[in-house]
Amino acid sequence: MFKSLLNSKRKREIIDKVFSHLLLILISFIVLMPILFAFTVSLQPRSQVFSYPPSFLPEEFTFDNYIKAWNLVSMDRLLLNSIAASTIVMLGKLILGVLSGYAFSHFQFKYKRLIFFAVLFTLMLPMQVRVVPLFEFISNLGLANSYTGLVLPFLASATTTFLMRQHFLTIPKSLMESAQIDGCGPMRFLVQILIPLSGPSLAGLATVNFLVMWNAYLWPLIILNSDEMKIAQQGVKMLFTSASERDWGLIMAGTIIVVIPTLIVFILAQKFFVKGIAAQGLKE
Repeated sequence: MFKSLLNSKRKREIIDKVFSHLLLILISFIVLMPILFAFTVSLQPRSQVFSYPPSFLPEEFTFDNYIKAWNLVSMDRLLLNSIAASTIVMLGKLILGVLSGYAFSHFQFKYKRLIFFAVLFTLMLPMQVRVVPLFEFISNLGLANSYTGLVLPFLASATTTFLMRQHFLTIPKSLMESAQIDGCGPMRFLVQILIPLSGPSLAGLATVNFLVMWNAYLWPLIILNSDEMKIAQQGVKMLFTSASERDWGLIMAGTIIVVIPTLIVFILAQKFFVKGIAAQGLKE
């Protein structure tokens, strides 16, 4: 009797696992379907892209679209501009977010709660609402059509401040008290204790902040006028208008080129996400 119940329980567990894995595979395929379709279209010549009936797999693999897209809009320069801007924004957001999160979590000062709610209030204002006064402010500073004007509005991040504050609050304050007894100052405590304990959280935020700037389109479109200063997302738009007739194979090739760096960044940071989830599970 006991063995039969045990066997039936194991069978149910196996069936549940198989069903869960099949469901996850189906969801992953649905999520990856647009990228797979864009990749296959990028390998097709224009005659096949507009053929009827349409074919999902290319009849002949060709990388001509990638070569044309790379040379047509000087994709190497656009990628370098995006990498530089995204790296600066990532580092700036982390530095300001860590310092502000540390201040809100470990220090007491006048109007602390009011200032913190004011910071959170900025999350309710999307970029589309702030873009006109922000452009006027940057222009008055003489920073229009410059890399400084491009990255400056992205450096201060309420999201990074909030998440770092919440993370620092999970670290026992007794640790800071013990460090103070040993003669450890506030900045030394931050650099030598808090930051090493926050590796997974910092890596996750760094990845997200990098991707936020990489995928930015509206603000670079408004603030940058020179083709030499434009970023990769604008390069895809330039492919739309570069040809008299729209070549979807060429456009998809440019899109895949722009997507590849983000995939590399995510793959490199994946282990930090796993560590962060594991650490959070242990805390709970």
